[in-house]
Amino acid sequence: MRIGHRSWMFNNKPKIISTGTIGGPYEAKGAIPNDFDTLHGDLWLGQDSYEKAQKVMFEEACMKAIEKAGLKKEDIEFILAGDLINQVTPSSFACRTLSAPYIGLFGACSTSMEGLALAALIVNSGFGNNVLAGTASHNTATEKQFRYPTEYGGQKPPTAQWTVTAAGAAIVSKDGNGPVITAATLGKVIDMGLSDPFNMGGAMAPAAVDTICAHLKDLNIDPSYYDYIYTGDLGMIGHDIALDLFEKHNIPINKEKFQDCGLIIYKEDQPIFAGASGCGCSAAVTYGHLLNKMRKGEINRMLVVATGALLSPLSFQQKETIPCIAHAVAIEAGGGSQ
Repeated sequence: MRIGHRSWMFNNKPKIISTGTIGGPYEAKGAIPNDFDTLHGDLWLGQDSYEKAQKVMFEEACMKAIEKAGLKKEDIEFILAGDLINQVTPSSFACRTLSAPYIGLFGACSTSMEGLALAALIVNSGFGNNVLAGTASHNTATEKQFRYPTEYGGQKPPTAQWTVTAAGAAIVSKDGNGPVITAATLGKVIDMGLSDPFNMGGAMAPAAVDTICAHLKDLNIDPSYYDYIYTGDLGMIGHDIALDLFEKHNIPINKEKFQDCGLIIYKEDQPIFAGASGCGCSAAVTYGHLLNKMRKGEINRMLVVATGALLSPLSFQQKETIPCIAHAVAIEAGGGSQ
């Protein structure tokens, strides 16, 4: 099942049998509102903190995926989830009500594909039949933690990105119909010495390129094997840097087929600086927009490469540089899915 140095091939064809995607008010005004199952008009979601609102979003995404699969909570054998908040508390607190064994993850914004890769591994290995993977982010909760208190109204440079308020969950199963997870490549930590928390795209681009190159090498394939290669949330800055790095490494990437979730979710006229970011970015775009395109026959094969910056408020205060990582999951069209 392992191939090359960092990749897994899933010969038993684990399938994404259903998904759930939840968005906030800014996402409702974005470029892909019809690809969400539920959109909220209020950042609070009826809660008294933004962290609790994020927890509720994740619960809703999980329950929507379970409902669409025709399952009950008791049918879910494992949950793999994480987020950006201290000790991944929104994910952990949500799992108090989901009644399944829980594996907490932290890959920053790479958590969506980290969880999906591990869910596929569990199902492919026969250690679980129905495994749920998901994540969420909330603009105000994340901004409050990683940058300035939102009340401060601090100015941001053009390289900054807008944290998505969204949640995405997917159920991976050995049975049923749906897009097939064929392979995954696990990233390694890459640190190019950048320390600016307002330039996440620039920091994460080398990690994305490293994982994509490893995936192509391990599987002995050309980028043209995939209809599209999607990165998680490099934004405009990171996307351009990644293209430059591919050219430097003589990797023939078709610019039209190399896209970024952080440049898909919002409209061009929304003031999102260099693009979108946050755990919910790649999760919502993949489990909503991209899988819908696959179900419509517009995509047959895609590689989704979620990227994450592994910094913390403390590491930034201690003037550490920003280590980054990217995890890649290959998905191919299968039978009809929900």
